[in-house]
Amino acid sequence: MLDIHLVRKQLNEVKRKIASKNINPRLLDTVLKYDEVWRTMKTDIDGLRGKQHEYEKVRDFENAKKTKIEIDEKEKKAALFEQKRMKALLEVPNIPFDDVPIGSDENGNKVIREVGKKPVFDFEPKDHLELGEQLGIIDTKKAAEVAGSRFSYLKKEAALLEFALVRLAFDKLMLHGFVPIVPPVMIREEAFMGMGRLTPSQKEERYHLQKDKLYLVGSAEHTIGPLHMNEIFDEKQLPLRYVGFSSCFRREAGSYGKDTRGILRVHQFDKIEMFSFVRPEDSEEEHKFLLSMQEALMQELELPYRVMEICTGDMGFTDARQYDIECFMPAQGKFRETNSCSNTTDFQARGVNIKYRKTSDQKVEFVHMLNATGFAIGRMIVAILENYQTKEGIVRIPRALQAYVGSKEIQNVD
Repeated sequence: MLDIHLVRKQLNEVKRKIASKNINPRLLDTVLKYDEVWRTMKTDIDGLRGKQHEYEKVRDFENAKKTKIEIDEKEKKAALFEQKRMKALLEVPNIPFDDVPIGSDENGNKVIREVGKKPVFDFEPKDHLELGEQLGIIDTKKAAEVAGSRFSYLKKEAALLEFALVRLAFDKLMLHGFVPIVPPVMIREEAFMGMGRLTPSQKEERYHLQKDKLYLVGSAEHTIGPLHMNEIFDEKQLPLRYVGFSSCFRREAGSYGKDTRGILRVHQFDKIEMFSFVRPEDSEEEHKFLLSMQEALMQELELPYRVMEICTGDMGFTDARQYDIECFMPAQGKFRETNSCSNTTDFQARGVNIKYRKTSDQKVEFVHMLNATGFAIGRMIVAILENYQTKEGIVRIPRALQAYVGSKEIQNVD
């Protein structure tokens, strides 16, 4: 959530930045309405406490008792308004940095660089599902019988490719000090809300286990962040970096009819996620570092990609700056998003209460938290199949994965 002090002091500026994210800035009026009532009541309570103290000094216990009852009643009312303020504030997104491109949708995104050569085929390239079915490694038809649409079975080399991608990412990232972790795939409501991932507009996207009061996560980020909920780091512990593996679950609400073919957009997928806790002054540099790690992994796979800076109207709810990596998909003839990389500043840290103590003066401040996709496994398999296909219907395995998979190519031997 945003710092309420920032909202009070720079209301017009915060409203302008929120509006640039296509969010109604009048949300802040509601926040400040409850905030003003709460602050007034807190002032009244402080005054009553002073009166109570004076009564006690002169041993007027009857009036002291009456005042105490009045304080208790006002504190209950103040707590209700504080909850209303909190609920309203949780619906307000993080504000973008000043130099983020302004735009209303994905058309405002900016290409930073394009890396690698797009493959040139002397045949009509097949899409990943046609290849996967011919090779016997992807089965969406049986999955639909078992679980419904937007599910799949990954079999044989496709399954091996998944674990090869996991091992490659973990092996490379651990060399840079990332701590490996497998987090829970379920999360309590308060932690999910604290991470800024359960606003009213986001709830439709979530799978809710109502009886257990739990939600299924949409990314390892959602449960890696709260790993240090309500903790205070020593400054020397930062930066702290994790690389996590998790199954992820999304309803894909609002995407009906979009990317229904194959495994590009599904309800259940596996993902490798990088996550960093850093000092505020280091977060922009850390953001560049995480992006460099993403690019290093893409270059290991020798896939053509481009880096995008995401504009205000297309960026995530929690983000102050966001980069995406888009991989070229030959069958579609265009780039598709495979990775995202976000600096959420202190927005998520404030929601889950994660701070650090400065060595110099022992002051306590909120950390900055960042997240970045290592590999979205399904989408990387799509990219590998389409970019490494041959005229004969064989798919070559990227060199960096061959030792993990145990072969150099995928072919149908049935």
